[in-house]
Amino acid sequence: MRVLGIETSCDETGVAMVDTSPWEAGEPAGKGLLAQALYSQIAMHVDYGGVVPELASRDHIKRVLPLINQVLNESKSSLKEIDAIAYTQGPGLAGALLVGASVAKGLALALNKPVLGIHHLEGHLLSPLLAERANIQFPFVALLVSGGHTQLMKVTGVGEYELLGETLDDAAGEAFDKTAKLLGLSYPGGPAVSALAVQGNSEAHQFPRPMKHSGDLDFSFAGLKTAVLTQVKKIQSSHDLSESEKADIAKGFVDAIVEVLVSKSMAALKQTGLKTLVVAGGVGANQQLRASLEAACVKQSYAVHYPPLHLCTDNGAMIAFAGAMRLKKNPQLASKDWGFDVRPRWPLDQLV
Repeated sequence: MRVLGIETSCDETGVAMVDTSPWEAGEPAGKGLLAQALYSQIAMHVDYGGVVPELASRDHIKRVLPLINQVLNESKSSLKEIDAIAYTQGPGLAGALLVGASVAKGLALALNKPVLGIHHLEGHLLSPLLAERANIQFPFVALLVSGGHTQLMKVTGVGEYELLGETLDDAAGEAFDKTAKLLGLSYPGGPAVSALAVQGNSEAHQFPRPMKHSGDLDFSFAGLKTAVLTQVKKIQSSHDLSESEKADIAKGFVDAIVEVLVSKSMAALKQTGLKTLVVAGGVGANQQLRASLEAACVKQSYAVHYPPLHLCTDNGAMIAFAGAMRLKKNPQLASKDWGFDVRPRWPLDQLV
């Protein structure tokens, strides 16, 4: 089976082709990825300090068909060889989602092929299985951490997800972006804050660790963001922030957010009795988080897995892969329903 995947939930246009036959032969899942193409709109949105939905939708319209042609060429596939089409149904920006859905549905109708809507977070959650040497067995605990989501899930199989905890306010990635803006760093803020933190002094600022000892698996990062804002204003009341002061604040912020994420992840593993942690989402690329999780998991004899760095951000490969995994489990999920059915708000634990 060859599955074409289309991702247009926010500000990346992603297309990919996967082939399920290597998995049936027992080979690493990564070999099933035949080709992928990705276009990021970061340069277009940087002047606004965030994603402008209307601009994002219009740019997806420009990019998606050329990227499909690129993937077909690189995978040495023809349109007739596509067995099914998967697209991001939600959550995400409504207009952006409609672009991917309309292209997927129109192409499926023209080719008389089945089409399947995929939950964006399910794509992220399953993306670590795309690593060439991945040996991840169900069940496991998943930490989904990105600009829009911070959740801990118990994953017992494809489509079988139990919400263990989630953020009550800001997502971790959103807190990164807001901190970057306070420090005068460029958009997107996560990588910029992490890079600056490497130069900082961990003793300079001890920011709060929100809900670390709450006794549950929920998160809250609004208070941490406020603490950073308070410190920035305190310094700016007497002088402009120096580069070293920015680095110290970035270091204190990153230390706090990483400590909370690691603590909650270890608590989730202990609570469920599982031994495997899977980390997915854009913040999963953060090197400080990876290093801290590695150290904590080694100490407790847990295994931790991540997607390849190039698959941490939104991409078509994760959508194609999730579609293929779902169709392998239940071929009847694929339909020939040509109506548009995007879901801008769609909790992962409500996925059926």
